[in-house]
Amino acid sequence: MDLDYVPTAQPVSRLIDEFHKLPGIGPKTAQRLTYHLIRMPEEEARSLAEAIIAIKDKIILCSTCQNITDQDPCVFCRGSKRDRTKICVVAEPLDILPLERTGGYKGLYHVLHGVISPADGIGPDELKLHELLARLKESEVREVILATNPNLEGEATAMYLQKIISPLKIKVTRLARGLPFGADLEYADEVTLTRALENRQEI
Repeated sequence: MDLDYVPTAQPVSRLIDEFHKLPGIGPKTAQRLTYHLIRMPEEEARSLAEAIIAIKDKIILCSTCQNITDQDPCVFCRGSKRDRTKICVVAEPLDILPLERTGGYKGLYHVLHGVISPADGIGPDELKLHELLARLKESEVREVILATNPNLEGEATAMYLQKIISPLKIKVTRLARGLPFGADLEYADEVTLTRALENRQEI
């Protein structure tokens, strides 16, 4: 019998539906996760539920770099040893993690929360660009490193950023082609990212 059509209790079917809404979670995986939770000790299940609620209750955007944080400013913006002459622009908060793992970048960050994608109805106004420009106009930044993913949307976003930042007389660089076209920053290894940072090119 196809599991998709097996009658289930309403709370079970609701949780399956909610899991299925998550990216990368198909119907079978949603079912497996749900039945795993059913078998999970109540204490662990409640701890998971509390962690999910805490994300919505306590996580905010850093007023400076727009990274997700539970303190404003975030740990990077308030770090006394960060190089404040450089800002690395990334599409999503997750992109910061692999860059930090390289240990080769000690500057600041700015999170756009997306990339320009006309097909998805996402234009410049939907990104955190105004916040970036405001930072650049009133700071000591001398270089902006564009670290959007090397795909069509990432390249289009990088080109747009270069266009609007250039009039500010700030050096704009792009991660070197150590990253293969179409590869997401999130999945790149530390060595590749380190080389991409070290060999970044001015655009």
